[in-house]
Amino acid sequence: MCAGYYHGGNIMHQGMDIHSEVKALDLGSRIRRLRLKKGLTLKEVSFLTGLSTPLLSQVENNIASPPIATLLKISKALEVTIGYFFQEWGSADRIVLVRREDRNETMLRIHEEASVVGYRYESLAYPRPDKHMEPFVVEVEPREENDMVFYNHRGEEFLFVLDGEMEFRGSDKVLVLGKGDSLYFDSHIPHALRGLKGKKASVLSVIYGPG
Repeated sequence: MCAGYYHGGNIMHQGMDIHSEVKALDLGSRIRRLRLKKGLTLKEVSFLTGLSTPLLSQVENNIASPPIATLLKISKALEVTIGYFFQEWGSADRIVLVRREDRNETMLRIHEEASVVGYRYESLAYPRPDKHMEPFVVEVEPREENDMVFYNHRGEEFLFVLDGEMEFRGSDKVLVLGKGDSLYFDSHIPHALRGLKGKKASVLSVIYGPG
């Protein structure tokens, strides 16, 4: 969850920064290697995930970085946990420490139909492979109610507001959370978040996505 909306001259400058960041994450290469290892075509992965072939191609070529919900669908189709795409190869430690300065910025959530950046994620346990949970620190951008984008994925999610104020929408509920508030929900329910009062909210997010 990061740098909001871009208009006019700012689109190209900010867009170039975003493209560089997405490319540096190299999630696409990991996804492509695993897909080819399993002998699957983009069309077959599209069928398994319900995602469009052009979108999957953009992800594999590091043009677009998938939101958590999209990455969960891809990981399920490729029969791995979401942690597969974040882990450091060769790491098998049962106890891992991630210092604040070493937090790995794992992805940008990008609305596929507009030049809108929604969230910025930092992984808190990326060295550990085969995790049952994925913890992140997430920045939730402020936005208008009509611009909120809903996502859903299998599993459950826990949110704890570290700073700021945010709004959660899911099912028929509209909830406002402030610093110190927490929320646990079935992430199969379409849900959306936004920062309030024109400011970002910093949130601890722990996601469990069964295979």
